[in-house]
Amino acid sequence: QVQLVESGGGLVQVGGSLRLSCAASGSIFSINFMGWYRQAPGKQRELVAVITSGGSTNYADSVKGRFTISRDNAKKTVYLQMNSLKPEDTAVYYCKIGTGRGIIWGQGTQVTVSS
Repeated sequence: QVQLVESGGGLVQVGGSLRLSCAASGSIFSINFMGWYRQAPGKQRELVAVITSGGSTNYADSVKGRFTISRDNAKKTVYLQMNSLKPEDTAVYYCKIGTGRGIIWGQGTQVTVSS
């Protein structure tokens, strides 16, 4: 059984930084894309950033230039470096990976940006 364990969320002041990590464990033969989504209270879950197996990346316009997604294939881990955080970045952040057997979601980690 494949599991995703997220870490790195927390409370930070406006302009601060956080680094999220998401590690996959279990029987995974291949990971295609790895990504981060977020869901703020009362809003739909939205894409934040995604990275393919080849290293191509895509970001939501709202985080371009502030967030950076990266992955370590050997560790089956994806990271999200978040800089210049704003109150509107407050949300539960979810890791999502695509494998040959389907889509897997993490349990979510809370990020709160205080002004």
